[in-house]
Formats: sequence, C-alpha cells, structure tokens
Amino acid sequence: MTEGLELPAILDLVAAPGLLEAFTGRRGQALVVNGASVQRLGGQCLQVLLAASRAWAADDVPFAVAAPSEEFAANLELMGVCAADLAHRAPLAGKEFGE
Repeated sequence: MTEGLELPAILDLVAAPGLLEAFTGRRGQALVVNGASVQRLGGQCLQVLLAASRAWAADDVPFAVAAPSEEFAANLELMGVCAADLAHRAPLAGKEFGE
C-alpha cells in the first residue's frame, strides 16, 4: 500500500524539522508526496526532500512527488531540481506504482 504525505504551503527553515520527522516516520513504505499546496520552498526543505528521495532509493522503495504546484515546480527549478528528479520507482510485486 502506498502512503501519502501532504506538504505544507511554506517549506522554509522552520518547516524543515517537521518535514524530516514526517519522512522518518514513513521510511520503508512506498510514499507519494503531494506538492499541490506548496507556495514557497527553501533550501533546507529541499535538502530534506533530496535526502528522503535518496533514502527511499537506497531502500528500493517507491517515492514520488505528485501534483506539484506551479510555485513548487518553479522553486525546484530555480534550485536545479525537478519533481521527477526526486522520484524512485521500485517494483511492487508485479504491480505498477500508484495502483
């Protein structure tokens, strides 16, 4: 089963510890991160997102960012990343990711 995580509107220095905790609590589970509400993304939360993406890839567990808002996508692009760069698709016992 795929777990979901709704990102807050403001992902800044203040939000980084809570974001890290949210990812830590979901480690080992297939995860879809919903970025539809994101209005602002700071460097610290980008680091947390990148670290989570790498951790899920190391565990070979699916990780994806879904529905990134225009602001989220633009902030990622300004920092040289796109939502697809964060994704990791691992096999789910013969099922396609997201089913």
